[in-house]
Amino acid sequence: MNKIARLLLVVVLGGVVLKGLVALLEPRLVFFPNRGEDVTPASLGLRYERVPLTTSDGEHLVAWQLEPERPLADIVYFHGNGGNLSLWLPPLAALHRLQYRVLAVDYRGYGLSTGSPTEEGVFLDAEAIVRHAARGRRPDRPLVFWGRSLGAAIAASATRHVVPDGLVLEAGFPDKAAVIRGQPLLRVLNVFGSYRFATSELLRDFRRPVLVMHGDRDTIVPFALGRELFEGLASPKQFVAIRGADHNDFLDRGRLDYWDPVVRFIEGLGR
Repeated sequence: MNKIARLLLVVVLGGVVLKGLVALLEPRLVFFPNRGEDVTPASLGLRYERVPLTTSDGEHLVAWQLEPERPLADIVYFHGNGGNLSLWLPPLAALHRLQYRVLAVDYRGYGLSTGSPTEEGVFLDAEAIVRHAARGRRPDRPLVFWGRSLGAAIAASATRHVVPDGLVLEAGFPDKAAVIRGQPLLRVLNVFGSYRFATSELLRDFRRPVLVMHGDRDTIVPFALGRELFEGLASPKQFVAIRGADHNDFLDRGRLDYWDPVVRFIEGLGR
């Protein structure tokens, strides 16, 4: 019995140590923020406003509101897990040039926003930004949430607080466990983790139109996971495969197979 008790004690202590280790490592394995700003929309000659926001737990966020002359839609853009708004300026500028009014936020710990990112924290950030967007919602323009990569899960969480007219999920995944499915060590560590980023589950009751886009050469989030995410969504929905595109490719207006489906999707929301 003493041997069994000692073995159980070792197992329990080992689990506690692993739990603590994963708690320290998980944010570093998921989030890759850059502090500050180096370029802004103004550097491209685009009119924008820096929007300060306060989350329900007291963090101070900085968002950009890009203002076209005659906006056709309002888009809330949730960027991926790396960089800051300066890094994500190319897609924001492209949306602006299509006459979309774009609101994009740096999550806590990113850019000029305070705090340190966690799953729970960035979901609170998403709630703050969409509640701000809802206060200025116009009945003559569709409101669209756009989430890219990890931002797809964050956008999905935002639909629990404000229901948009449409949702764009780019290079997304069903949940965190699916992304590490082929990596045995990370799968073991994930048992002791707390992050889930369960995009599919968060959208279980979502019934508005969804556009899912995924590069068929994605080396970070495999193309198959984009299809899996799509299959788990309720209709109406549309899937667009971007031929030859990797995970971090920013595609300019010349890539009609990328931008034309976006334009048609948003136009359809206004009918």
